[in-house]
Amino acid sequence: MLSYPDIDPVAISLGPFQVHWYGLMYVVGFIAAWFLGRRRAERIGLSSDDVGDLLFYAAIGVVVGGRLGYALFYGLPQWLADPLWIFRVWDGGMSFHGGLVGVLLAALWFARKKRLAFFTLTDFVAPLVPIGLGAGRIGNFINHELPGRVTTLPWGMPFPGMDPAPRHPSSLYEALLEGAVLFALLWWVSSIPRRRGLVSGLFLLLYGVFRFLVEFVRLPDPQLGFIALGWLTMGMLLTLPMIAAGIALIAWSRGQPVDTTC
Repeated sequence: MLSYPDIDPVAISLGPFQVHWYGLMYVVGFIAAWFLGRRRAERIGLSSDDVGDLLFYAAIGVVVGGRLGYALFYGLPQWLADPLWIFRVWDGGMSFHGGLVGVLLAALWFARKKRLAFFTLTDFVAPLVPIGLGAGRIGNFINHELPGRVTTLPWGMPFPGMDPAPRHPSSLYEALLEGAVLFALLWWVSSIPRRRGLVSGLFLLLYGVFRFLVEFVRLPDPQLGFIALGWLTMGMLLTLPMIAAGIALIAWSRGQPVDTTC
């Protein structure tokens, strides 16, 4: 059994002003996306300034979509009881799936503005996302969020604020799979000739599969519990459309032109 690292969730504290590690992880994700995006921008006819604009709109989509998604999928009773709660983002509560919808809407608007094929743009964006996902899960771990289920594996660790039983570090599993592994695979595929839409489809499929599997060792959200069959969680349910869309998009991409802008 391992010990849970004693890391203060607050990275910087200046009087009443506090900066949490979780918030800094968002910054890490966007800086990484900006740096990597600039390296490949010319391949789809974008400038460095265009990449900055795209990330600005994507950031708005992440925050607005993520918060609305959390309110709808995980906190609807609380939102109905206290409508102003949705604006108190410092209380926590962001949904990846809501953030994804927000980013896709931002990408759709940006693609029309720049007269780019939508899936050309999403193929460009998809490999830029996993570093931010991985960093965010590390932020969850530091923030003592997303506890895992009890385990006898040697790397299990007691979760702060819970009983002393060792638990899966599920947020670190997600950081590895949704972050490092997903980034390596998408960056490699996007570096070789491939058909339009393939990278986007792989992102949806692989993220969905990784998230679905990790949900088996992660505690369900306490306000929801298991929503069906005694084991299905909301996280699992929300990944199913992603997996289906990923498979459909990969199949559709087989009839698309080969993109050689590597």
